Amino acid sequence: MTASSVEQLRKDGNELFKCGDYEGALTAYTQALGLGATPQDQAILHRNRAACHLKLEDYEKAETEATKAIEKDGGDVKALYRRSQALEKLGRLDQAVLDLQRCVSLEPKNKVFQEALRNIAGQIQEKASQNLVVLAREDAGAEKIFRSNGVQLLQRLLDTGEPDLMLAALRTLVGICSEHQSRTVATLSVLGTRRMVSMLGVENQAVSLAACHLLQVMFDALKEGVKKGFRGKEGAIIVDPARELKVLISNLLELLTEVGVSGQGRDNALTLLIKVVPRKSPKDPNNSLTLWVIDQGLKKILEVGGSVQDPPGELTVTANSRMSASILLSKLFDDLKCDAERENFHRLCENYIKSWFEGHGLAGKLRAIQTVSCLLQGPCDAGNRALELNGVMESVIALCASEQEEEQLVAVEALIHAAGKAKRASFITANGVSLLKDLYKRSEKDSIRIRALVGLCKLGSAGGTDFSMKQFAEGSTLKLAKQCRKWLCNDQMDVGTRRWAVEGLAYLTFDADVKEEFVEDAAALKALFQLSKSEERSVLFAVASALVNCTNSYDYEEPDPKMVELAKYAKQHVPEQHPKDKPSFVRARVKKLLAAGVVSAMTCMVKTESPVLTSSCRELLSRVFLALVEEVEDRGTVVAQGGGKALLPLALEGTDVGQTKAAQALAKLTITSNPEMTFPGERIYEVVRPLVSLLHLNCSGLQNFEALMALTNLAGISERLRQKILKEKAVPMIEGYMFEEHEMLRRAATECMCNLAMSKEVQDLFEATGNDRLKLLVLYSGEEDELLRRAAAGGLAMLTSMRPSLCSRIPQVTTHWLEILQALLLSPSQELQHRGAVVVLNMVEASREIASTLMESEVLEILSVLAKDKESPVTRAATACLGKAVEYGLIKPSQDGK
Repeated sequence: MTASSVEQLRKDGNELFKCGDYEGALTAYTQALGLGATPQDQAILHRNRAACHLKLEDYEKAETEATKAIEKDGGDVKALYRRSQALEKLGRLDQAVLDLQRCVSLEPKNKVFQEALRNIAGQIQEKASQNLVVLAREDAGAEKIFRSNGVQLLQRLLDTGEPDLMLAALRTLVGICSEHQSRTVATLSVLGTRRMVSMLGVENQAVSLAACHLLQVMFDALKEGVKKGFRGKEGAIIVDPARELKVLISNLLELLTEVGVSGQGRDNALTLLIKVVPRKSPKDPNNSLTLWVIDQGLKKILEVGGSVQDPPGELTVTANSRMSASILLSKLFDDLKCDAERENFHRLCENYIKSWFEGHGLAGKLRAIQTVSCLLQGPCDAGNRALELNGVMESVIALCASEQEEEQLVAVEALIHAAGKAKRASFITANGVSLLKDLYKRSEKDSIRIRALVGLCKLGSAGGTDFSMKQFAEGSTLKLAKQCRKWLCNDQMDVGTRRWAVEGLAYLTFDADVKEEFVEDAAALKALFQLSKSEERSVLFAVASALVNCTNSYDYEEPDPKMVELAKYAKQHVPEQHPKDKPSFVRARVKKLLAAGVVSAMTCMVKTESPVLTSSCRELLSRVFLALVEEVEDRGTVVAQGGGKALLPLALEGTDVGQTKAAQALAKLTITSNPEMTFPGERIYEVVRPLVSLLHLNCSGLQNFEALMALTNLAGISERLRQKILKEKAVPMIEGYMFEEHEMLRRAATECMCNLAMSKEVQDLFEATGNDRLKLLVLYSGEEDELLRRAAAGGLAMLTSMRPSLCSRIPQVTTHWLEILQALLLSPSQELQHRGAVVVLNMVEASREIASTLMESEVLEILSVLAKDKESPVTRAATACLGKAVEYGLIKPSQDGK
């Protein structure tokens, strides 16, 4: 009877389980267990309950039930498998694998068990590799891995070909090599330089990028490496790091022209060369690495620059490869120090172009012209000289009329790049405008028409923002811009072609009428921002240029009226500003851009890890950000869309002008918003350095003022922030501004110093003898400027509270000290009264002698009146002063106003 009931309940439970009613099944199995089931039945019921708990995702109970089943029957393979599933979900992979190994030993041919075992072994390996990544982030952990033959283990992970394991190995190697020269040299010795560089060329983008990051770390370690580290028995680094550096670079140059390397890998190799070869500063006299790379690899770089993406050539390249090659060539050329070095660069470029142009037929000419385009986008001096080679410009003009689209594309692009250079623009205006117009009107291919249009846009914008210098007839510029916007919005076109529409707008938006129509076109703005986030990174500079034009954030100086009159008299050209470039129009355009989501688009652009985000491009973005935060009411929008975070890298890297503009934008945000919300977490400490940079004398008075205001806000937040400001050596500069003639600068500096005075180090400066810091605060407390008085008196109140010894020095710094304190106590401003009362209280408490001097003056009468006033901080401070005077016996209790 009991056995049949148990059997029936088990069957009922099984049916409920099949129907997905796991709670009902669990109840049936539990009831069956309560009816005195046999040990064999108990094992089955417990493993069934484990299955229910697995389905209900209660993995701890599933493990418990499966364990009970195994205790009843050690060979229950289903129970073992279910426990392994529960243990896997609980993250106890080492125990789960033991159960699976037992399952496989019991049923060697079961493919489910074999696959599960393989899967969990992979997870264990992956988890172990991730643990290595975390361990290697700390130097002690990295050293432990290194000394435990960890590099050989990581080599085996790289050999698996599994992307996740390869990524973990590469990231662990980053920790091992970071800032450690000797470990880097040893790692390269074990893994092989060629092997490490070849990993850039794999198809998996994540692995290629991780290899790029590792090689960057290795380069940094070899260039700067710390002196300590793993050394030979004699205490010397075994391999010469300078030699290893050249071997690495040599392998990168070889990779550039290697067939079979992915386009992404080629781009990453170019990025590395851009970062590691040119000097970081012109103050470094040694440019030998650049000269060596030009000698060994210039032809290889030009080969990438002359390759086409479509149709695919021998070398696989991306839409960004040629631009990356142009940037590298530009960096190398800019790193040259003398005419002889530059002449050698020109000679090598010209020889390479001639070698393709002569004797290789039409394909060779196309290759040569493509290479000239690459040079025109990079070191344009070299590009201009190449254009002047015999037959090159003539071939460009002739090929523009070709019937083959590929040939036309190469020629038209060369013509466009040439048109952008002042040296050639006049030639092309005379010879190429009619050709470009003809191509634009007659070509049936949009890819050709759009490029021809960009050429016309470049020539049409030659007058820049000068309203009186128009190249085309009235209305023509607006027509070109309308066509550009139409192509930009056509998402049926490939991204590479639509990029040219942005290039056109970058030139046409010099015209204020074009700007106005562009910001009104919501679809065009949306398309522009989407394109800026695409894989086509070479569009970034054009997007940034168009935004600079729309926000008028380029440098513009209002001409001196006297000079204008003089120029008119002398019949000289006078630049004219377009009526729609006046501030009210600019403000309206900024608001429309903000509403369209410009900040989030720019934030994505700043995050780009690509050489296309050049220092010049960064500067353009900084200019736009500064324009966006000009109005206080717009700053909340900028912060909400991530503008604060994006400005930090712009303020720390790029051109001097770009860094200054970004720092000023940061200052504006810090002044008017809560810095802890604008720059959450550790980010707030990164803001200090850019702000301090604005205190330098080469910055404008407005920039100095905004930096002081922003630093005042930060200094009032926490001691850690005050310490960061001190560490950046800001105090001497802030003190300098306290002596400024301009009252706003003087006041802002005093307010900043008042907040910094909460730090012990600043208090020590005031307490030190032989300086006028205390005297300045006392005198400023008597100035007419109420805000300056408030700041100085506040600083004085704080300092005399923190350092009572300063109280006895106040009467020594100026004979007017008593008048100044009396004026503070008599001020109609309660804030000034309170500060004055606190200073007097601190002085009274510090010394009976000072208290006596104060009580013998009119201060006693003033305090008596203040003490009788209605309850307030001033009343309390005045009462405390009188109480202390009574305690000293200087006045009688009846005199304290009670």
